[in-house]
Amino acid sequence: MVTCYLRYVIDPSKLAEFEHYGKLWIPLVEKFGGSHHGYFLPSEGANNIALALFTFPSLAAYETYRNQSKDDPACAAAFKYAEDTRCILSYERSFFRPVFG
Repeated sequence: MVTCYLRYVIDPSKLAEFEHYGKLWIPLVEKFGGSHHGYFLPSEGANNIALALFTFPSLAAYETYRNQSKDDPACAAAFKYAEDTRCILSYERSFFRPVFG
């Protein structure tokens, strides 16, 4: 199992646009076999940082999702929405594996 952690720097004046973007991606990740754990928007503290977490059974399954999403019209529309609204200024992606007791 691998969890993808996305840290976004967003335009705080476009929070509604970023929230819409997140709502577009949740079902898309699940369509390709992932489990989305949600988008986390600013509340207290920094007003320009947002997070997303989603899990795939393996890094190979994540790579399959990445490759298949490039040809998916709904994924292309979500990317275009972010580009058109410019709600995302930058992002970084990291991967984690869980440790259970």
